[in-house]
Amino acid sequence: MHADSLKKQFQTAFTTLPTLVVRAPGRINLIGEHTDYNGGFVMPASIDKAIWFAAAPRSDQQCVLVAADLNEKHEFALSDLSKSDKSWTQYPMGVLNELMAVGLMPKTGFNLLFGGNIPLGAGLSSSAAVECGTAFVLNELFGFGLSRLEMVKIAQRAENNFVGLQCGIMDMFASMMGKAASVIRLDCRSLEYTYFPFNAPHHSLVLCDSGVKHSLAGSEYNTRRQECETGVNILQQFDNQTESLRDVSMAFLQQHQAALPPVVYQRCQYIVSEIERVRQAGQLLEAGNLAGFGQLMYQTHDGLQHQYEVSCPELDLLVAHTRSLGSVLGARLMGGGFGGCTLNLVEKSHVSEFIENITHAYQIQTGIDLTCHEVVLSNGTEKISD
Repeated sequence: MHADSLKKQFQTAFTTLPTLVVRAPGRINLIGEHTDYNGGFVMPASIDKAIWFAAAPRSDQQCVLVAADLNEKHEFALSDLSKSDKSWTQYPMGVLNELMAVGLMPKTGFNLLFGGNIPLGAGLSSSAAVECGTAFVLNELFGFGLSRLEMVKIAQRAENNFVGLQCGIMDMFASMMGKAASVIRLDCRSLEYTYFPFNAPHHSLVLCDSGVKHSLAGSEYNTRRQECETGVNILQQFDNQTESLRDVSMAFLQQHQAALPPVVYQRCQYIVSEIERVRQAGQLLEAGNLAGFGQLMYQTHDGLQHQYEVSCPELDLLVAHTRSLGSVLGARLMGGGFGGCTLNLVEKSHVSEFIENITHAYQIQTGIDLTCHEVVLSNGTEKISD
């Protein structure tokens, strides 16, 4: 999808040209898994897979949404944000709902067409891209004057309140705030953030989509949150300054191991280690030490597999396969776990060979066709000029 084809689709749908074209990217998270709800750090980046938007204000109070990839349309009045039975409409309508909730009312209705190339179900946050893109479009069209961070918060509240998913802020933050050739270290407690260079002229980031999503994902995610909260509640007895696992050192955790149920100790051990790994990752990237960064990725996977226990046989197979390949610096599962993608740091000159090799091995061992995506770190949500 490019700006020109989007404009043509908009003209076909609405018989006029758009006044605005916007690109909102998907995201990956390089390191920092399950740390967000523990007050820790994450290290996401926006990527070249994106959703594109074409928009124009109308002269009446009607709003028309077109999902180009689905060839579906939904029309509603500004005065009536009733939920549609088309699930995709919830994301842009949720953003509009949150804007109105803070007193930002569009002067008129609008036409909005969007589509893109973010692979669905691969954990690259297409929903956050739709929300961030819509917030950006409406902010531009109607001159709301919102900062990027304010738009991020609007997008997150849309997901929480209108869509009904209690996600953290990372996905929206990465989609809106990304920079090409950079990763963001985001403090999930304070929302302070720092950009770190991802200078990798000879390496590529490749996602391998396992093609599985185990039903455990939702219930086990909630269980992990509860186990971490249990750990914090017990550790507070020894230091009342402990608000989250972000405040816990490994030495303090080990000192009070006997007070914690064994499983809770394991979960806390992973989180405390992972928060420290994100700190180390920034230093390694600043030093241009990609090999060291790759080793941290493997350590994260090991922790997710054995201590946090959110991996699955298919993801473990994919990561294990890379350890014998000299062209791979690091690999780990990405996202909540129990399926989805692995993220791999691969020598650029060996990407085709790597994909062929791992696809063949995975097919033989699981019978599943592996889908791989090479991604490039890109700018966050932005206006596309002619």
